[in-house]
Amino acid sequence: MNDISISASEQAKALVGRSFRMTDHYEVGREKIREFARALQDGHPAHRQEGAAADLGFDGLIAPVTFSSIVLMLMQRKMFEHMLTGYGLGQVLQTEQSIRVYRQIVAGDQLRCDSYIESFRQFGDKDFMVTKNVLSNQHKEVLQIAHTTAVAQTGADIATDLRAVVDGVIMTGQSAAGRSDVAGTRAGNQDMGLVECIDELAQLDSEPEHRTPRTGPTFEELTVGMEIAPRTVALTRGDLVNYAGVSGDTNPIHFSDLVARSAGLPDVVSHGLLTMGLGAGYLSSWLGDPAAISDYGVRFAGFAPVPSIEASAIEFRGRVKELDPVRRSATIALSATCDRRKLFGRATAVVLLR
Repeated sequence: MNDISISASEQAKALVGRSFRMTDHYEVGREKIREFARALQDGHPAHRQEGAAADLGFDGLIAPVTFSSIVLMLMQRKMFEHMLTGYGLGQVLQTEQSIRVYRQIVAGDQLRCDSYIESFRQFGDKDFMVTKNVLSNQHKEVLQIAHTTAVAQTGADIATDLRAVVDGVIMTGQSAAGRSDVAGTRAGNQDMGLVECIDELAQLDSEPEHRTPRTGPTFEELTVGMEIAPRTVALTRGDLVNYAGVSGDTNPIHFSDLVARSAGLPDVVSHGLLTMGLGAGYLSSWLGDPAAISDYGVRFAGFAPVPSIEASAIEFRGRVKELDPVRRSATIALSATCDRRKLFGRATAVVLLR
């Protein structure tokens, strides 16, 4: 590995066991919820109409379950600007994401994010980092706890060539030089947007709120092995650009052919979290109640290439894997395929039923 990748790895190792908090909150707007739902092609009315959200027992629009990725991406960007400056943005991909829902994110929430770096390991020319992220609101109530596994490819040739290509197309201010300038200007943790926390993260853990689900299917209607009707979603380059802008995930492998090829990909590919969000929409469409999703986790196994002049098709399928009569919940195994490619290595969701 080159000096940059060694420096990056040492930076990552030094963060294990430390936790950081955003110094400002993210205010959830109803128009942002609508934009995010539209980017996910999620047509549930509770994401768009206050009346529909009220029918489910909420005072404001409900955000899709993966809406939290906006704040997680913001936190990640701050970490790469100030703590992990040795990595190029095009090197880093998420390989696994899990979400445990405690309370729904609704319009008007002021989100705070605490991130705890749980582990770091190297395997060949790849660096893996696992982060625990706690999202809470202005009332200090836990909304979600999310675990993210990110991988960075650090081989000397790939890292050097990819960094050069990315710097030519990345958003202004996000190039390696731009991030170094930001880090230098804000040295000493001043105006970083982050502050280190000590022994505060565990205090946010709490029990999920108790709510009676308002699902279409009932618990008694389900059986182990039961199949959920499949759904096919079309994705175009326009969809990827829209999601990048709405979510803040501006990794150029999702819009630049040159960067995608330099990263060893067959074409521009869909965001993993976009695919995950589409899967959540598939579930909530079947359930009829987006707030019925209690846990959702995906290990990404492949990419969905999106050509420049035609749409790609992603097919989602679900199967009832387990039933819990005490909790009246079902564990759903999900699959997503694109042109016979498996996109999920493992994907499960726990849903609560009436």
